[in-house]
Amino acid sequence: MADLTTRIAGIKSPNPFWLASAPPTDKEYNVVRAFKAGWGGVVWKTLGEDPPIVNTSSRYGGLSYKGNRVAGFTNIELITDRPLELNLREIKQVKRDWPDRALIVSLMVPCEEEAWKRILRRVEETGADGVELNFGCPHGMSERGMGAAVGQVPDYVEMVTRWCKQHTRMPVIVKLTPNVASILAPARAAVRGGADAVSLINTINSIIAVDLDRMAPIPVVDGKGTHGGYCGPAVKPVALHMVAEIARDPECRNIPIAGIGGIESWRDAAEFMALGAGAVQVCTAAMHYGFRIVGDMIDGLGRWMDGKSYPRLDAFRGKAVPNVTDWQFLNLNYQIVARIDQDLCVKCGLCHIACEDTAHQAIAASRSGGERRYEVVDQECVGCNLCLYVCPVEDCITMVRLDQDKGHLDWTRHPNNPLRKAAE
Repeated sequence: MADLTTRIAGIKSPNPFWLASAPPTDKEYNVVRAFKAGWGGVVWKTLGEDPPIVNTSSRYGGLSYKGNRVAGFTNIELITDRPLELNLREIKQVKRDWPDRALIVSLMVPCEEEAWKRILRRVEETGADGVELNFGCPHGMSERGMGAAVGQVPDYVEMVTRWCKQHTRMPVIVKLTPNVASILAPARAAVRGGADAVSLINTINSIIAVDLDRMAPIPVVDGKGTHGGYCGPAVKPVALHMVAEIARDPECRNIPIAGIGGIESWRDAAEFMALGAGAVQVCTAAMHYGFRIVGDMIDGLGRWMDGKSYPRLDAFRGKAVPNVTDWQFLNLNYQIVARIDQDLCVKCGLCHIACEDTAHQAIAASRSGGERRYEVVDQECVGCNLCLYVCPVEDCITMVRLDQDKGHLDWTRHPNNPLRKAAE
């Protein structure tokens, strides 16, 4: 099998699958169970200074979609509500018992240099491999001037990161919030502050649903609700985009990345790595299916790498980044059209309805021998892919490139571009 050994920010683990800072990493019992199941590392649930946090009783909400019970997930839980001393004692013991696994400690304290200095010194004594600065939590802690309240202000990100680099020998990973107009501003700030790596995304600020009987946001706490952090499979596209933005940014190009957001299979992980991530962190999938899912992730990624002749993770890490570009550089001469396999077609008509009502009227409906038939009208088809995705039969509709080679023409050189005309 391919070598899945991972090294990010100087932290080594036997595979790239880590548990994110969250309820699954809140205590020694859970973390040991995770390591026994095969996880390569964990980020211990965020520690703060005493006194302990007080959490609500109702704290999770789930979004079901067409049979998937946890297509999206939200929480209003805060950082650990266990005493700091107890957490530190357990971290030290776990690292001593599992020296080959990555053990990173997530931290969140007030935006004061002395507070960071105090907690860093105590964490360093545990022998942990590194720290992750939680600049992402969008609820509860942000109202107290921590979490996303720091992560949304690049100057604060840079300042706190620099403090931490000055006061610890441990690698410093900065966890970024997606609740910003552009992920590049805080990412660049982390780089300027000396971060050894960044991790992203943290949860997205949201209200997942409304209980129409109690007329309150879910989860409901004694008749009231609040905004929470959204995660799960539904956030993966947002996370992939933000990871790619950092990976292809000249100012961030050399910063190691831990990808987070909706990962529940080896394929999800491979996509993050192809866009530049050196490791991935998982939370919702573990909470949904349990720790043993990591076995399928490890096996699946290894088999896929063997099939592609990738001997190690670095062989394909970032391989998709050069193919991520801005819209203005896409080839406007590239043209595809749909093709319908009549042998596979079940005559449901979804492709025709979708195209006729909402697209380009490029799929004609007819009857032949009393049977419905759907065919593509090439001159009307713009290759939008809509029919491909609404068709319920795998491979019934495919997109093919027209036999023509007009060369590359993007918007920057297009005759209709007003900026080009002005330059001439």
